[in-house]
Amino acid sequence: MNSLPFRRLPGLLSLLLLGSCAGGAYTETGKASYYADKFDGRKTASGVPYRPGKRTAAHNTLPFGTVVRVTNAQNGRSVKVTVNDRGPHVKGRIIDLSKSAARKIGVDKAGVAPVKLKVVRKGSGR
Repeated sequence: MNSLPFRRLPGLLSLLLLGSCAGGAYTETGKASYYADKFDGRKTASGVPYRPGKRTAAHNTLPFGTVVRVTNAQNGRSVKVTVNDRGPHVKGRIIDLSKSAARKIGVDKAGVAPVKLKVVRKGSGR
């Protein structure tokens, strides 16, 4: 039995959620982490290299190019990031931030922090 159609299910679900939320205001809460230095220059799932100084992020289902406001629930600080990678690959986390984005909202100090995501602009990528 081929399970290929089910691999795309999370991505399709996020597109449906983005399109069906009142006013397109998709939100999500959970834990954020950030990329380790060893990933600098490595290709992301979208094909562009990871750059710690750019404000980018990895999310498991949101389309590439989606701009998301990430707010640290512990201090209220927020940052806008563009989704260009898939992840995080750790259970219980909803987003991996670039080092620059993590520093802006204080996630770099804790390593992991509770956050709220809100889609600002839906991307057109896969």
